[in-house]
Amino acid sequence: MSSKGLLGGVILGGVLIVGTVGAFMCSEKVPAGYVGIVYNMNGGIDGEVLTQGWHLVAPTKKVTTYSIGIEQSYLTSEDKGDSPADESFSTPTSDGKSLKVDLEFSYKFDQDKIANTFVMFKGQAGKSIKDTFIKPKMRAWTQEVTAKYPVTDVFGDKRQELNEALDVYLKQKFEPYGIIIDTVNFTNISTDSETSAAIQKKVTAQQELELANIEAKTAKVQADKDKQVALIAAEQEKEKAAIVAEQKKIQAKGDAEAMRIKAEAEADANAKVAASLTSELIEKQKIEKWSGNVPTVQGSATPIIDMTK
Repeated sequence: MSSKGLLGGVILGGVLIVGTVGAFMCSEKVPAGYVGIVYNMNGGIDGEVLTQGWHLVAPTKKVTTYSIGIEQSYLTSEDKGDSPADESFSTPTSDGKSLKVDLEFSYKFDQDKIANTFVMFKGQAGKSIKDTFIKPKMRAWTQEVTAKYPVTDVFGDKRQELNEALDVYLKQKFEPYGIIIDTVNFTNISTDSETSAAIQKKVTAQQELELANIEAKTAKVQADKDKQVALIAAEQEKEKAAIVAEQKKIQAKGDAEAMRIKAEAEADANAKVAASLTSELIEKQKIEKWSGNVPTVQGSATPIIDMTK
């Protein structure tokens, strides 16, 4: 190989090496679930939003990434997730009490507003925005919500309502910044021992009242049931008495009718007998009834025979 050919090969190899190194140095990887904003150091945002994968970016440009996938975050007293220290915080109630709360939430950056978010936060990366803006605002805006509820509601039947109100409020507050709040929940709420004792006392009294109301309602239901049973029994007795009276009426009517028929039959028989009695028959019956003894009259020895008897 000539010296000229050798020199050409060396130059070519050098170019390839420099090109490879340059390409590597100019390559930027956007992780899965993230998008990237390219900032031109000469000023302003350059080009479109980068999606996940490898991209060639000039050395004079910088890529800032933001998560468009759901990120979980914590503000808790225990070491959990991105909350290694005690990040629980105090928040007020409408009646002047103080609560200590643990909060967990999930969020992501709005891909359609990511360029505006980049400008709004002066090129801060997503993690930096979370630590310097999202978490502090979570505390501040949570305090605005709890301040509308008395402590007894927070520990009573309005707990779910409070959580729902917080969810709606935070979504509205973060939305203009291109930050989407997916979920937010109180994982623990506590207060001082004196307030806790007062709340427990109220809860106990409320439970006793509810029990008394339940017992009163139960007694009323039973009384209404007994009354209904008594009314039904009385109505049944009334109907039974009416049936018996009707039966007696029918029986009396039947007896009267029977007596009438019997009387009519006897009268008819008597009438027929009377119609059949002639003078000869009457005389015959008299003779048949005569015992043969002649009636006597005192003071006279001569018997008087009365043939009419």
